[in-house]
Amino acid sequence: MPDATGADGLTVGQVSARLGVTVRALHHWDEIGLARPSLRTAAGYRLYTAGDLERLHRIVVYREIGLGLDRIRAVLDDSAADVPGALREQRAQVAERIDRLQQLSAGLDRMIDAHERGLLLTAEQQAAIFGPRWNPDWPAEARQRYGDTTQWRQYAERSASRDPEEWQAIADAVADLDRALGDAMDAGVPPGSPEANALVERHREVFASYFPLTRQMQVCLGRMFEADPGFAAHYDGIRAGLATWFRRSVDASARAHGIDPDTATWQ
Repeated sequence: MPDATGADGLTVGQVSARLGVTVRALHHWDEIGLARPSLRTAAGYRLYTAGDLERLHRIVVYREIGLGLDRIRAVLDDSAADVPGALREQRAQVAERIDRLQQLSAGLDRMIDAHERGLLLTAEQQAAIFGPRWNPDWPAEARQRYGDTTQWRQYAERSASRDPEEWQAIADAVADLDRALGDAMDAGVPPGSPEANALVERHREVFASYFPLTRQMQVCLGRMFEADPGFAAHYDGIRAGLATWFRRSVDASARAHGIDPDTATWQ
């Protein structure tokens, strides 16, 4: 519908452009009696007077600070309305939203850092939690190697919400598992035995602190622990030959669950 013109008022389109509100909003406010134009053209088009425009200005301001339309109506039309009280109440609500948004922003910052760095701990915290043999460059190397994988994203999202105490609990669980693996090997526990299978299950539970680990993925990890010089050095540093014993134990457990270790893939 084209804008009508009138010497005594502004058309809907003109008011819309001047106040930055939609024509649809102006029509709605008219329909609910919040801001009705005082004039009409002979053809029935709405015309807003200077007084109408002043009321609309106030509606726009109150809406911008978050008041609902019913509250705006009360503020504008109820002579007994406590306008300062309504504004203070709204200010308190805005302050709460700002606080929530600041917390959200801080959470997003941690999530971004976790995706980019992996471990949100200082070098000193890492050494205190993971021990003097820990290399603080390892998280960056892991990001470079695995950063495009689903598992890195899962690890980063969990890392973003963890504090040093939670990482300490995970490090303690890993250390306890390593000791249990070494003790089992010393005791001559054979791969495929109930004792060895229980340790394989425990490894999956502990490793799930980083990302969900399927049995097939665990088989792949067992191979890597044996073949990769860094991982092999870690396990063989606990007990000579432990990397191979653990890989054989993982393979035996996988076979017991119908998985062929020779064809297992990372899935």
